Amino acid sequence: MLDAGQPQIGSAGINDFQQLGYSGPCPPPRDPARGYRFTLYALDVPTLGLGQRATRREVEEVIRDHVLARAQLMGRYQRHERSAQA
Repeated sequence: MLDAGQPQIGSAGINDFQQLGYSGPCPPPRDPARGYRFTLYALDVPTLGLGQRATRREVEEVIRDHVLARAQLMGRYQRHERSAQA
């Protein structure tokens, strides 16, 4: 259980941009809106034992037998052109 005011636990992994941490959705300019799925897992272990720079595949492999529950949120995002300021 995570309570407000607790120190951060865990570590960031490698994202789709091959960078450490979360970068958020970033669809190509001028493309139509596309769906992004965010998944939250409740696990039966306090830590995964993975260090920084773990990949999605590594995380999914480790959590496979520890998932108690899962919640998903689907968001639709579209990048808009920035208007030029005069």
